[in-house]
Amino acid sequence: MTIRVVVADDQEIVRTGLTMILNAQQGITVVGEAANGQRAVELARRLRPDVCLFDIRMPGVDGIEATRALAGPGVEDPLAVVVITTFDLDEYVYAALRAGARGFLLKDAGPALLAQAVRAAADGEALIAPAVTARLLRAFAGAGPLPKPRQPVEPLTDREEQVLAKVAAGRTNGEIAAELYITLSTVKTHITSLMAKLGVRNRVEIAMWAYETDRAPGTTRGSS
Repeated sequence: MTIRVVVADDQEIVRTGLTMILNAQQGITVVGEAANGQRAVELARRLRPDVCLFDIRMPGVDGIEATRALAGPGVEDPLAVVVITTFDLDEYVYAALRAGARGFLLKDAGPALLAQAVRAAADGEALIAPAVTARLLRAFAGAGPLPKPRQPVEPLTDREEQVLAKVAAGRTNGEIAAELYITLSTVKTHITSLMAKLGVRNRVEIAMWAYETDRAPGTTRGSS
């Protein structure tokens, strides 16, 4: 089954490069391109791609606004969005994920990681570039206090806490299964339970909750 992608980046050479890389991957095809966020939202709503790949900095409607319009809170049928940027835009990572992004990559990620992120997003998983995750955790550690996060409707089990930490570290379901020596179906069951208990919609929101409650690996800040 072919994964259909819409690519948005205001730099034509970058947009063309991303499109060429994705079209060269087996089972992935770019069905639309946009040079700004407004056009990206219009295309995505019309074409309903499996994954949207958005640059963050675009004129007019930027990638964060476009992501929020397609995948943010209140969107009844959200699309999968992966955002891509450069090292100097780390301050936008948290905002992009909060807006509903299902993955976050750097523009130097390379074809293999780019394809992996697109496939993960299409499968309902999330992939955040390891370098971004590390920088994000350091940023959280040095930032001011966050608003008090919501409490789970039921206490998390020990295994759910372990799965939570793995999700926050950017692991896919397959990686979590291998690292915790459990089956893939068991991982999916725990993910479903976590979403229900935390009142979130996807695994990225699970990771955000882990960051906000100091449960993510490497976080050392207070959240209340």
